[in-house]
Parts: sequence; C-alpha cells; structure tokens
Amino acid sequence: MTASRLAPLLEQFDFGCARLAARMTGPVMDSGDGSDTEVGAMTDEEYLWEPVPDCWSVRRRADGPGPRATVLAGSADGDWGRDAAPYPHPSPPPFTTVAWRLSHLSEMLFLRADHTAGGHALTRDDYVVNGDVASAVSAFDAGVTAWRNALLSVDEAALDTVGHCSYPHGSDPEEPFVDIVWWVNREVLHHGAEIALLRDLYRARRP
Repeated sequence: MTASRLAPLLEQFDFGCARLAARMTGPVMDSGDGSDTEVGAMTDEEYLWEPVPDCWSVRRRADGPGPRATVLAGSADGDWGRDAAPYPHPSPPPFTTVAWRLSHLSEMLFLRADHTAGGHALTRDDYVVNGDVASAVSAFDAGVTAWRNALLSVDEAALDTVGHCSYPHGSDPEEPFVDIVWWVNREVLHHGAEIALLRDLYRARRP
C-alpha cells in the first residue's frame, strides 16, 4: 500500500513524466486544459541542437569534451558522454542542450533508484549516455520506471528517514527521504519545462 504522504507526490511525478514524454514524442500532448495539442516527434538534429555558442551537450567520446568542459561523464563503455567539469563549475553556467538536460535527468532517476532500493553502488560511470533521441527517450522511460518502483518500496517511516536514499551527488544522505521525493519532482518539472521551451525555440528558429 502506498504511503499516504507519498500518494500526491507520486501523482505529481506521474503527471510531470507523462507530460514530458508526450512533449518529446507526440503525436499529441495535453495542452494543460485537457485538450490535445499536436506535437511532432523530436529528431536527432533537434535533440543535439546548440542554439548558442559554447553549449554543453552530449558528444562522441572520440571528439572529446566541449567548450569549458573537462570530462565526458557517463560509462566509458558507451560511445557518447555528457559535458561536465568538477566543482566549482564554470561561471556563468554553460547553456545546455535538450540532450544534456535529458541525459542529466535520466541519470539522476537511474542512480537515485539504485541508491534507494537497489545495490547502493552505481555511479555516473555506470550510466550509458545516448547520442540519439530514440535511445535517450527509452533511457528516460527506464529511469522513470526504476524511480517509481523505488518509491513504491517505501513506507511512512522511510519517508522520515534521513539518508534513506544515499545518492552521492545531492543532499540525499543528509535529508529526510520525503524531501528527496519532492526534489526529484521539482527536477522533472523544471527540466521538463526547459526541454519544452527548447522545442518551441527550435520550431520557431530562423532558417
């Protein structure tokens, strides 16, 4: 049985993920008032589109990191990596592509699921970064499923447990788990909105 405090957060998570998936793949999405709005499926060109100079994105490992990045994050077994740099990050922060944002979001879901209800051992070096939109959307769907399953494994006591999720790239070890659930929802909603805006800009760009 789902913990009572978790139910509205899970409903919000499901809504945000479904809306983002539909916004990326089409053929229609909920316009916000319950009516359908036509939306085309994202192409690989759009997924990798760099609207301004010196973007951070995902790149072939053979090409190396992009401007102001020092490493390509992700599994070395994959052909692609995501632009990254150790703390302190570059300032001002680089503008990031749809590919970067979606990879970041999917990796977070994948790793947080493991550090909540899995082996508590996976790192960014285990995450395979995808260079095409179809694989990236599939990875997002897999991350959503993994995190949702992890949430269904918790009870009311776990929600109040500090460090129930031990994800090493956030405040998870120092926060009650219910705060981490809220934070993940925030990540889905705000990165989803960013990706939606980039889709609008790509569609409206000048030839």
